[in-house]
Amino acid sequence: MSQNNYSQVNRSNDPEQIDLLDLVLQLWRGKWMIATFVIVFIALAIGYLSVAKEKWTSSAIIAQPDAAQIATYSNALNILYGSAAPSMLDIQTRAIGRFNSSFSALSQALENQEDPEKLTIAPTTTGQPLPLTVSYTSTSAEAAQKQLAQYIQQVDEQTAKELALDLKDNIKEQIKTLNDSLVNQEKVAQEQKDLRIKQIAEALKNAEAAKITSPQLQQTQDVTQETLFLLGSEGLKSMIDNEASRPLIFSSAYYQTKRNLFDIQNLNVNPDTIHVYRYVMKPDLPVRRDSPKKAVILVLAVLLGAMVGSGVLLGRNALRNYKPKA
Repeated sequence: MSQNNYSQVNRSNDPEQIDLLDLVLQLWRGKWMIATFVIVFIALAIGYLSVAKEKWTSSAIIAQPDAAQIATYSNALNILYGSAAPSMLDIQTRAIGRFNSSFSALSQALENQEDPEKLTIAPTTTGQPLPLTVSYTSTSAEAAQKQLAQYIQQVDEQTAKELALDLKDNIKEQIKTLNDSLVNQEKVAQEQKDLRIKQIAEALKNAEAAKITSPQLQQTQDVTQETLFLLGSEGLKSMIDNEASRPLIFSSAYYQTKRNLFDIQNLNVNPDTIHVYRYVMKPDLPVRRDSPKKAVILVLAVLLGAMVGSGVLLGRNALRNYKPKA
């Protein structure tokens, strides 16, 4: 028994053993010191909250434009390319795709500024290209909502102008193509006229050689190139004069090309009538700020203050009771 009592006393006097009850008593006796640290850390946290910049994020959800929002652009493409024009769905998809690209470029430019701005665009649902969620972070809820709406409008107007500019380039190219087609058709018609006159002139030579002056055929609809000279020299001379004075004869394709050219020349697409997105949800007014989080920071301040105060208290007591080993 005496040996066991001795070992228990010896263990209790061992400075390397941790006595939880003693720690609790030390913390209780130094509670005012710990409370002082907690108050100091709370004051620091309040000071940080008073000077820290607030961050509020406004978000909007957008999708491809309605048919009416892109109607003028679609109609222009239909006039330009006819049956080869892209479908309305293709045009809508391309429009929102260009909006996405331009918005991403703007986001990157804002991020690379000396004073960066946070503007993001991403699919609302993972794995689905549409709709898109766009967000902007600012120092106040109102500023975030207003600036996000302005950036969306800015990208919309920029993209509409780019589409209108592309359309003008396509119109110029199509006008050039149609004019070239008309010139070629006129050349063909002129060559056909010259060939017809040459054929009649050749028949006239044959008629003069055969000394045929008056028509030898009763039905002129049966005349072929080989029997043309039978119309007689007088009739053939009259035909040559008539053919020379007649205007060129064009096919229906020529006049269809003319109509297409006039329609395209009259095209005038105003960028203000083009919109490349549709709101599913307009920029919202955030009700909770992203940072700083008051409750979280105050709780952390209390915990850190208690931990630092406890550490200082226990460290001071340990140094006070420290006795070097013999």
